[in-house]
Amino acid sequence: MSILVTGANGQLGTELVQLLKEHNLTVTEWDKDSVDIVDKSAVKKAISEVKPEWVIHCAAFTNVEAAEDELRAVNWEVNVDGTENISEAAASVGAKLVYISTDYVFDGTKEEPYLPEDATNPLNQYGIAKLAGEKIALEKNKATYVIRTSWVFGKYGNNFVYSMLKLAETHKELKVVNDQLGRPTYTYDLADFIRFVIEKNPAYGIYQFSNNGTATWFDFATEILKDKDVTVKPCTSDEFPQKAERPKTSIMSLEKVEQLGFTIPTWQDALVRFKK
Repeated sequence: MSILVTGANGQLGTELVQLLKEHNLTVTEWDKDSVDIVDKSAVKKAISEVKPEWVIHCAAFTNVEAAEDELRAVNWEVNVDGTENISEAAASVGAKLVYISTDYVFDGTKEEPYLPEDATNPLNQYGIAKLAGEKIALEKNKATYVIRTSWVFGKYGNNFVYSMLKLAETHKELKVVNDQLGRPTYTYDLADFIRFVIEKNPAYGIYQFSNNGTATWFDFATEILKDKDVTVKPCTSDEFPQKAERPKTSIMSLEKVEQLGFTIPTWQDALVRFKK
């Protein structure tokens, strides 16, 4: 089986490539230096040469703050135009597509966990672009799996866990936002679910994957730093104003994934494995 991974040197891509290779799968790795996904002709030519059976589209512009103004055009080019190019090229060689999306497609006003089919209403430019990417992927390639995820952390790249551990080296007290609620996601577990999708071929469509359990950023930070000599105090989002508005409650239902027979570990369990 031939699998192409875009964004192969990113936080998720690195984890995924390593996991797929451990399962003896043939992986072609693309990063931004090997193929520019915004270049339609280059993408089509490169995919026609590889002829993968699967394309796992991890490449994305993920700077949520910069997407609001100075890099808004880049956000759209990568997350929408790039996704369109990848989707069309994958379809042209009969490849199945996995597109990684985000909880930021929702506005955070629903009290119950969001279902895959719930109405979307992104609050920021990043979420708007990722939602547009979802729609394009599903339209251009009928053999598409959209996998929405949230609060991603892993061993390969910058993320909230590393930021908290770094700050704890120089601070005795940290204030962390306690009015945004979601689900942390360990890249290893997300990569393992992608491997499961490749192996099991469930119905095409939208899936939502994060680790089990919910948390605020304060809860998450408290667990990360529980064995460190630092005091973590809760605060409101207003104390750390940001250009991009975030959903207050972006808890996504995991039921559709669990019904496939995939066991989802808790985020606390994931954090223990991350730290080993």
